[in-house]
Amino acid sequence: MVEKSHTSGLWPSLYEPFRSMGSRLSEWMAPASEASTNDKAYVIAVELPGVDEEDIELSVDNGVVTVKGEKKTRREEKGETWYFSERQYGAFSRSFRVPPDADEAKVSADLKDGLLTITVPKSAPEPESAKTVKIKRG
Repeated sequence: MVEKSHTSGLWPSLYEPFRSMGSRLSEWMAPASEASTNDKAYVIAVELPGVDEEDIELSVDNGVVTVKGEKKTRREEKGETWYFSERQYGAFSRSFRVPPDADEAKVSADLKDGLLTITVPKSAPEPESAKTVKIKRG
């Protein structure tokens, strides 16, 4: 009979909190967003307070809308003592899959008061028309 050491279960329990730290960190750094739809378009709103337009990259590829950017720090300290800071700085990226009827060629975006609004128009549905099939004699 092999006796287990008291520390044999220690490493998995220590490792567990860090297992998904990378995904949690990226979620924490990712800007808040919401997605909605109406009859004409899909609308994605992404909160980007303090991010300049030139620091945002918006791309659409193969049904995925991606917003990347960086919030840069502009802190000037003149003899102030900081007790805490909850402001976030750094790179971020968010991706959104759009449905097949999205018209990727006509995506538009507007940045106003720290809110990036992305509009992805829906493509017009192709009219269904009856098709006559000729039957051949064998």
